[in-house]
Amino acid sequence: MRRRTWLRGAVTVAAPGLLRAAPAWPSRPLRLVVPFPPGSSPDIVGRLLAEPLTHALRVPVVVDNRPGAGGNLGTAVVAHAAPDGQTWLLTIQGPLVTAPLLSRRLGYDPLRDLAPVTVVASSPNVLVAAPETGAASLPDFVRLARQAQGRWNYGSVGTGSASHLAMESFKSRAGVDLAHIPYPGFPQVVNALLSGQVQAAFMVPGLAMAQVEAGRLRALGVTTLSRSGVLPRLPTLSEQGYAGFEATSWQAVLAPAGTPAAVLGRMSEELMRIIRSDAVRTRLAAQYFSAAGTAPDALVRLMASERERWGRVIRDAGVQPE
Repeated sequence: MRRRTWLRGAVTVAAPGLLRAAPAWPSRPLRLVVPFPPGSSPDIVGRLLAEPLTHALRVPVVVDNRPGAGGNLGTAVVAHAAPDGQTWLLTIQGPLVTAPLLSRRLGYDPLRDLAPVTVVASSPNVLVAAPETGAASLPDFVRLARQAQGRWNYGSVGTGSASHLAMESFKSRAGVDLAHIPYPGFPQVVNALLSGQVQAAFMVPGLAMAQVEAGRLRALGVTTLSRSGVLPRLPTLSEQGYAGFEATSWQAVLAPAGTPAAVLGRMSEELMRIIRSDAVRTRLAAQYFSAAGTAPDALVRLMASERERWGRVIRDAGVQPE
């Protein structure tokens, strides 16, 4: 029932006649909450959007970093903010999809407390291995990991993160035994790979490819179903024997539930136009992101399908809620 209600709200915000209902908005600076630290992928994308949004809306759009608890703390800030059109959220899928499946003390319900605006962009994850593994390809890695008989580790950016669940899904498909070691962020995962603490990880390409190009890590494949437009030379896991394997990362904008429909519609309209512009698409591609710029109902459907997919992985892998 919640999903139906949310979907009706998402469709309503797109009605053009409603945009005339709130001509005074915005009249003061807006806050774009990013629940991750400066320099993170969401922060980079948030700042990339803030400038053209400032020009489009004619008020300053200020990025407000609120990191902590894998993005859940900053997401809760927006979920409980006044629904007056002044506070917005730019986040990845974790706080919206997997966190509700893994935490009993989340403090917010994405379906109840947040209103969808748009999917901003998506990117593949890259499976990387440390050179010390001796793996030059995905088949090599699987063969050597099996021979290691549980002595290899993999890194992630936390329990329930995309990097964690992608590897749990791959482990099940490939029949390999790798121990999970969570870290606060991808820079720490990179350090663990380079120091030999872990042998593999699924990583966002913005960090992974710099290390691959420097020869410090080896890229074994990407997690899109077909070759990624931002990494066209890397084969997919799907084409290397793991048909249907998909684990993309994506970012979205949402607002506190109850934000006026006219305001949601205006923000959705402006963001879709900005994200689809050549300038922003080019800047996103430089960060290995494919621009989206969807209507709100597309975000509703994406969250529903992702929750079903990763809920299944969580159950099959025996990942326990906190």
